[in-house]
Amino acid sequence: MQATKPYLTAIKARGQLTIPKKIREMKHLEEGQTVSLIPLGDAVIIAPQRLELDEARRRINRILKDAGVQADDLLTGLVKEREALYRERYGKKAR
Repeated sequence: MQATKPYLTAIKARGQLTIPKKIREMKHLEEGQTVSLIPLGDAVIIAPQRLELDEARRRINRILKDAGVQADDLLTGLVKEREALYRERYGKKAR
């Protein structure tokens, strides 16, 4: 087991806690990600809640945002591509 350095942070007035950037990067924690708080004696363990579907949704949203593409634009393009593929394969327009 690797030795770890403790990090100090303060709980804000509304109960918010900032996880230091180095830990967020090391543990791949992203804004909006859900974490579990597990009371253990005098300590509290913060563990990432890794839901595959939510994680995939977050990554897709980030890719779209970085590319400057809106989901509606992507879906519109998908309809056009599907119609073109249908015409190519079956020789007529999809219903």
